[in-house]
Amino acid sequence: MTNISAPALQTQSVTLSYDSRRVAEDLSVQVPHGAVTAIIGPNACGKSTLLRALSRLLTPQTGSVLLHDADIRGFAPKDLARRLGLLPQSSVAPFGITVADLVGRGRFPHQRMLQQWSLDDEAAVQQALAATGVSALADRPVEELSGGQRQRVWIAMLLAQNTPVMLLDEPTTYLDIAHQLDVLELCRRLNREEGRTMVLVLHDLNQAARYADHLIVLKDGALIAAGDPSTVLTEELVREVFELTARVVPDPVFGTPMVIPIASIAEPS
Repeated sequence: MTNISAPALQTQSVTLSYDSRRVAEDLSVQVPHGAVTAIIGPNACGKSTLLRALSRLLTPQTGSVLLHDADIRGFAPKDLARRLGLLPQSSVAPFGITVADLVGRGRFPHQRMLQQWSLDDEAAVQQALAATGVSALADRPVEELSGGQRQRVWIAMLLAQNTPVMLLDEPTTYLDIAHQLDVLELCRRLNREEGRTMVLVLHDLNQAARYADHLIVLKDGALIAAGDPSTVLTEELVREVFELTARVVPDPVFGTPMVIPIASIAEPS
């Protein structure tokens, strides 16, 4: 496991709302620098909302968000985009745009007014295409691709942005199990080999336990637990947060916590 250090990102007593609907109140979380962090919790608990606040897409009503101890509101847009990248849950590409052109848009924060495209930009795009296994699709229109292919293209665009902090909201959506593991292995490789801070919203508890160094567990917009998966992911927590009776045992291959669901304890709707 990566050594957990000072936070790369943190919220300090934030209140997060959409119009009159309050999602979280007095929420304080920390994302360790140089680690893989997974945000987990039941549906509609505030996972994606928290990620939007961490990326400045959503402004807290109260409290603050800090990027390396600096208030995120103080960064110029391009400066922030060179430091932090976000893959939202749902993204729509312009009609007719090719894969290579879409991935190339990830280079916008690095371009100067008098030098719109460089060899560094081209190299970053080619590396991102190769890392996500979509090089052969470079000339294809994005709308012709399958859901899984499109998801990998969006991840390639985020890779081309080449930021030290990367936020991915449900990056395994639409992917079959093999490509889910490919994406998670890629995220961990970027962390281990390049030192990038990775934050992933995940639904699969076993994948979160296997690939993350740090878990943030939310329920109803509140922080329930945070820390190493081996200490956080317990049968009691699964019951409290997910309303699920389960056994948590060591994974026979990786030794990480493995959740074996038994039965839901939630009241029928």
